[in-house]
Amino acid sequence: MKKTVFVTVLAILLVTAMALTGCSAPAAEPSASTEASVEASAEPSVEASTEASASAEESAAEPDAQATQAVPVASTANDAVIKAAKDSGTVTVGMSIPQLANPYFVSVKNGVEAMCKEYGYQLTVVDAGYDVAKQVSDFENFMNQGVTAVIACPIDSNALVDVTQKMNEQGILVISFAQLVPNANAIFTLDEYTYGTVIGSNAAKWINEKLDGKGNVLIISQDNVEAVVKRADGIEDTIKKECPDAVIVARQAGDNPEKGMQITEDVMQAHPEVNVITGNNDAGPLGAVEAVYGMNLDQATLDKFYIGGGDATPEAIEKMNDAASIYRATVDLGPYQTGEDCVNAIKEIVDSGKVPVNDEVKTSYFSTDPVWQEDVLAGWKPKG
Repeated sequence: MKKTVFVTVLAILLVTAMALTGCSAPAAEPSASTEASVEASAEPSVEASTEASASAEESAAEPDAQATQAVPVASTANDAVIKAAKDSGTVTVGMSIPQLANPYFVSVKNGVEAMCKEYGYQLTVVDAGYDVAKQVSDFENFMNQGVTAVIACPIDSNALVDVTQKMNEQGILVISFAQLVPNANAIFTLDEYTYGTVIGSNAAKWINEKLDGKGNVLIISQDNVEAVVKRADGIEDTIKKECPDAVIVARQAGDNPEKGMQITEDVMQAHPEVNVITGNNDAGPLGAVEAVYGMNLDQATLDKFYIGGGDATPEAIEKMNDAASIYRATVDLGPYQTGEDCVNAIKEIVDSGKVPVNDEVKTSYFSTDPVWQEDVLAGWKPKG
């Protein structure tokens, strides 16, 4: 599922910036609407002006350097903490999650918990609630507690530069997943724009095969999270490219079911012609399902209605396992496996007794595998 490569600092500058890296856009600066800085209320609908430079298949083959954000990897090595952990057999792990209301992060957390239990590691999980200041404070608390390692997905990478540099100096391991944490000793990530093209291709396939290429599309984005804006750009660009007669009716930020439901209700009140809803993740579109079911649409309309997203969360798979459901497709990133891999990286480093820095830092990329309703009905299940 994942391809591991060694990256030099130069390679990170070229490739690692991935907007989900949820990853971010180039050298993002914190702003009121950044991924981490705010809990976004629905933003006005916008249309991306850029044309996709490659098809989903081409993008999946090689990350788009322009879709990635450059952040530094760890450059300061202090082996004292991991050597002490190795000698004592006591490993403590702190995990910082942007928002536990997002099912993707819950799946990653479950994988982390499972491996920590298997290895006997002590684990503390904190929810930042999409509050940048709280996440920075959580990192500082972990550092003051003297944990062995921190596993995290950042809300705002720039906000964590100083605290992670201090962690490097103290010898605390920094493990990054999804968006890029600066000064990391191991990275598990993906190219945000590429991810968006896969989600967009799912929607485009439905539009072309079921709607004669003329869908009316609502995109539930995460434009409140700066690092993930490029994912929705990938969705939008791909739909425009593969379905030139489709209309992007609205693009609004809503990264949990409650917001997805609210956005869908508001947009469809103004635009009842919407018949395709796709999103950055499964969380927002899952809320859209409930909103659409509450509109008393006729069965013929529902039969051609498309809702889909990404992350292959348990909640999405449960919806897809109902043959009558309008939740048609998702994309599997293996979040549970990511959680396991993060803990395995800690174990590998602790067992080695040597903290990786610079070109020793490993980067592993997520796969982006489309999962359709028929796959689920045939028995497909995500790990964990």
